[in-house]
Formats: sequence, structure tokens, C-alpha cells
Amino acid sequence: MSCADKILARGELVARRRALGASGQRVVFTNGCFDVLHRGHLETLRHARALGDCLMVGLNSDVSVRALKGIGRPLNGQDDRAQLLAEFECVSHLCLFDEPSVENLIAELLPDVLVKGGDYAPEDVVGRQLVEACGGRIVVVPRWPGRSTTELSSRLRS
Repeated sequence: MSCADKILARGELVARRRALGASGQRVVFTNGCFDVLHRGHLETLRHARALGDCLMVGLNSDVSVRALKGIGRPLNGQDDRAQLLAEFECVSHLCLFDEPSVENLIAELLPDVLVKGGDYAPEDVVGRQLVEACGGRIVVVPRWPGRSTTELSSRLRS
């Protein structure tokens, strides 16, 4: 599958999730800004992909990142971030979303497994209750020490 084929409109991603579920495939979902890709992102995505047959990624749009992170972010635009994520073999499909919270997208997808990085406690994962109510599970992947956008940004400033 080409990288361009991995980047889907939201409705297409939801339809793909339904088709995969109907065929008995386990769908894993994670989300984030992925503003400055680093090893921690890659390892989280690899770990997530290993938990199922398909890894879907929700990518915060530029509007969403600005709402969450403030003026000056994202450092990389949504088209560049989407293309870079699509290059990862472990990413099956991705879509952009504009809301500050991913909860509505999770409600539409209802993945079998919802994955977040180790900076989250399981009870704080957005969409946890929705996924668990449908029989899905939450997985928090351990952090890679020293590998976060915030830490990289701090090192660049100093």
C-alpha cells in the first residue's frame, strides 16, 4: 500500500474500521500531534501495531494542535506530519481530526485496543470508558526516557 493510500478522510477511516471489524480483524488505535517525530513516537507506534492486525492513527490537525499547544505550534504542518507517519510500516491508516479532544473520533471508531504513551495513566486516557464499554482494552506503552517533544524542545532552547 502506498503512503498516500494510508491517509484517509475521517469517514473513510470509519468505514475501513467497520470493514476490518466485520472481517474479524483486531483494530488498534492511537492518536497524537506527532509534531516532531522521534524515537519515542516510533517505538510507541511499533508497540501499538503489535497488539492487533491494523494500526489506525488519529492525527491532530494544525487547528487542533494550536488549540492544545498554543501559538507557534505545530512546528511541522499537518500535511508533513501525516506524510511522515504514513511512511512508517507499522501505521496502517491515519486521518486528521480538528477537535482538541479525540473522544468523538474514538466514539466513531470504537477500536478493539486503544493505545497511549507512558505519560498517561490508564484512567486518564480519553475514550477509555467508550472502548471498555464495547469490550475493548486500553494499553499504556512505557515511555522511552529522554524521548519526548517537550524534552527535545527544552534541549533546543538551552
